[in-house]
Amino acid sequence: MQPELPTGTRPLRGDERRRKVAQRRVEELRDLINAHDYRYYVLDSPEVSDAEYDALMRELRQLETEFPELILPESPTQRVGARPSKLFAPVQHRVPMRSLDNAFSAEELAAWAARVERRLGARTDCVCELKIDGLAVSLTYEDGVLVRAATRGDGLVGEDITANVRTIRSVPMRLRGTQRPRVLEVRGEIYLPVKAFERLNAELTARGERPFANPRNGAAGSIRQKDPAVTASRPLRLWCYALGFTEGVTFSRHSESLDHLKRLGLPVNPAMKRVRTLKQAQDFCAYWQEHRHDVDYEIDGAVVKVDALDQQRELGETSRAPRWAIAFKFPPEERTTLVKSIAVNTGRTGKVTPFAVLEPVRVSGATVTYATLHNEEEVHRRDVREGDTVIVRRAGEVIPEVVGPVLSKRPADARPWRFPKKCPACGTKLVREEGEADWRCPNHASCPSQAVEWLFHFASRGAMDIEHLGYITGMQLLEQGLVKDPADIFFLTAEQLGQLPNTGEKSVSNLLSAIESARHRPLWRLLVGLNIRHVGPFAARLLTQSFPAMDALRQASLDELQSVQGVGPRIAQSLHTWLQQSENVRLLEKLKRAGVQLQEEAPEKPTEGPLSGKAVVITGELETMSREEATQAAEAAGARVTSSVSKSTAFVVVGARPGSKYDKAQALGIETVDEREFLRRLGGRRTLH
Repeated sequence: MQPELPTGTRPLRGDERRRKVAQRRVEELRDLINAHDYRYYVLDSPEVSDAEYDALMRELRQLETEFPELILPESPTQRVGARPSKLFAPVQHRVPMRSLDNAFSAEELAAWAARVERRLGARTDCVCELKIDGLAVSLTYEDGVLVRAATRGDGLVGEDITANVRTIRSVPMRLRGTQRPRVLEVRGEIYLPVKAFERLNAELTARGERPFANPRNGAAGSIRQKDPAVTASRPLRLWCYALGFTEGVTFSRHSESLDHLKRLGLPVNPAMKRVRTLKQAQDFCAYWQEHRHDVDYEIDGAVVKVDALDQQRELGETSRAPRWAIAFKFPPEERTTLVKSIAVNTGRTGKVTPFAVLEPVRVSGATVTYATLHNEEEVHRRDVREGDTVIVRRAGEVIPEVVGPVLSKRPADARPWRFPKKCPACGTKLVREEGEADWRCPNHASCPSQAVEWLFHFASRGAMDIEHLGYITGMQLLEQGLVKDPADIFFLTAEQLGQLPNTGEKSVSNLLSAIESARHRPLWRLLVGLNIRHVGPFAARLLTQSFPAMDALRQASLDELQSVQGVGPRIAQSLHTWLQQSENVRLLEKLKRAGVQLQEEAPEKPTEGPLSGKAVVITGELETMSREEATQAAEAAGARVTSSVSKSTAFVVVGARPGSKYDKAQALGIETVDEREFLRRLGGRRTLH
């Protein structure tokens, strides 16, 4: 039966009528799915089953397939399957994304509050929030539609991650309600729930891929994928905590702006609390320090902000951080557990490292089963024994380490641990060079542990970056005799790879494609992957700038290698010795036959910047960045980052627990700077959290 039409309306042809009906249903389905996403991912209160939700999504996809002209960028179906980007374009923040100064005690928090009161001449209300340990992002909505997402970057310029953020279900593609401002930039933290992080790591390990160190790294690694479909497979979430640039909306209080974000359908953490006194702020911080694991996401502190926005403007900011907010950082967590045994592992360079096998314990949000003991001298210095109850912490909230034993709980029969005399993997007698703390297995040619570690290192992101070649795949290749050294990777066939357990046609195709791409990596990456002792990424870059071909490196004398600025005698000697050994010469020849690139297209030119021409050394653990990130930042500012301290070193950046480089700098009278000063010298483009 034909529907009645309004007077004067021309009857629609069949195809046009079907399209109109489809358009109405598509709009209805989008609204329904967005509403269900909001209830599930923001309110944690779903109204439909997964099956019902999936049925709605299938119907929407089917209609959009039949009528592709109805597809809009903000459609729920476009969260997955966006075209993979080849790189992340830079995004200039309209309002800088500042980091925060830190307080590490109630006294330091009180000192900040006193400074605020002194500047304002009166007490003020504040807002307390949880400090989410994730990836800071900026989301820009125009007329209520998500148009851009970017990382914090250096605070001024971030990376465009719009395609990947569109895949996150708790990020609305279109804001709710009718009072949507013309432009709304929202600051937030993308995070990976702890349980989801544990599931993801289990899946990565099962596939032979390297697991993430912690949920923060898991979130960052998931959001910075070249293929948005990979991001879509990771259950990322978002908490919004502030506004950036806005147009068409104003607020008088920070808390008022957060309430508005909630009404627009954006997820705001419910733990937010307005306080009127310093005592209330301190109580908030103390409570969450004690209950930090009551929530299914990582928090590493609390944030206290002045609520009134006119007072925020009056207080202003320094070159590195706003004066109107401070982060109260929780101290590193320590837990006690039992040492079930002490074992050793032989790494890719032959270094044999002791580690404690622990009764599993939760530390800083992660389950810790193993903890490093560094070397024989450290085991004896700390007097750790099998059967001991020990204190465990995660250094820098990442690396599990044993602080020391609880002597009052030591069993009467506990005996000092003795370092083995032979390699646990191949039985070769261990050696220790004079002046070194580490024992090593000299059997580089046939030690199975060194072989698999080397293969894993060769394929890692820091070296040849061969995706899909993880630890388990490497072990299988070695066990089946398909490879004996990294060069053999480039001779693998689809038929050979198809013999590996649980390997399908698509997996074989992906791995072969990744291997083909690796043939064309820069020479410095190959140099890193070759497992030459002391030759890391930064020394490799310096060397290949002076010797842009492997043949040139092989022909260089020891003196010529040592003459490369930033390459010390230890690195030069190690490389020179490696290049002269016959088995390594054969390996290079095999790589050449495999078509692996053995020369640079052109030497890299030094970067100009505030540290141009300066030699810099970095030692210890930094708070706001990894060692590699610090090196990249210094190089971007024009510095040459070297691995050893010499008279030509301009200054040494010193973090927590510095090594012998700090002592040498003191002995030579070389300037040492802390992280804050280092960031200032970079030109103010990074700031401390």
